[in-house]
Amino acid sequence: MEYCAEIQKTGSYKVIEINEEKLESPGPDDVLLRHKAIGLNYIDVYYRNGIYPMASLPGKLGHEASGVVEAVGKNVKSFKEGDRVAYASATPGAYCSARIISSEFLVKIPKEIDFEVAAAMMLKGMTVHYLFKRTANLQDFHKILFHAAGGGVGLIAMQWAKMIGVETIGTVSSEEKRELARNYGATHTINYVRENFVEEVRTITDGEGVDVVFDSIGAQTFYQSLQCLRKYGLMVSFGNASGKVASFDLGLLSGHLFITRPSLWPYISARRELELTASEIVQLVALKKLRIPVYQKYSLHEAGKAHRDLEERRTTGCSILIP
Repeated sequence: MEYCAEIQKTGSYKVIEINEEKLESPGPDDVLLRHKAIGLNYIDVYYRNGIYPMASLPGKLGHEASGVVEAVGKNVKSFKEGDRVAYASATPGAYCSARIISSEFLVKIPKEIDFEVAAAMMLKGMTVHYLFKRTANLQDFHKILFHAAGGGVGLIAMQWAKMIGVETIGTVSSEEKRELARNYGATHTINYVRENFVEEVRTITDGEGVDVVFDSIGAQTFYQSLQCLRKYGLMVSFGNASGKVASFDLGLLSGHLFITRPSLWPYISARRELELTASEIVQLVALKKLRIPVYQKYSLHEAGKAHRDLEERRTTGCSILIP
């Protein structure tokens, strides 16, 4: 008998419960995957609290994990029993000890990458990939503002930006996270609890502003972030950690500004795109050119506690669940 973390209704972290489940044999195009580690992401909170609707309730949470293939369907040719794999899937369901999942979502993981790192790198690493390379097309002459630079996505972003040669300004919520962001490559850091980040950005950029703002915070930072952009600047809103951004007057963009609200899934919906994106992440991590900052580990039975800590900003870097 397997077990999973699921919700019967949307709400606070307290609605998460652990239940047993029995898995059937994998379908023709599926595999039975034994999870070794599960990634914790803020999108999991969005599904749990109802910001993003679940397809049905009760429902499972979680979008990324790593593990070992235990069985394959008759049509599966690219994977076999014993393969080490990881995935990030648009369909929730990763918070479980084992899972039947389509082989189309899986990526092989070399022995150089342990399961805990593999579980934390897929969604966050591919998020930075699409933000930097496909949404903003960052070049070495760009200056960017990246909110939540001390989080899992943020610390990966700081490293990636440094590899490109981009000047980064990262916002953080504590002095501990400020130091961490610097250690991972941030050019400048702002503690938004103590400092006005709009004023600080203007000071750092000599009044010009930045080329791109990457904002996963949402309501609390959106309007101030627009004030940080230079002429022809791009606002990339890719999350709602503090709540959804309310409807706004397009006149706010009249200073020749641009805005987009992208998400990861369309960029990896085709198998070829997934392979190209994931292979770059896997290679960088295997060669130790990209560090995946796993700082918190919870038992899967502690999924509620992990959600609470994430929402209350008690976490740093990446967090994982261990089945």
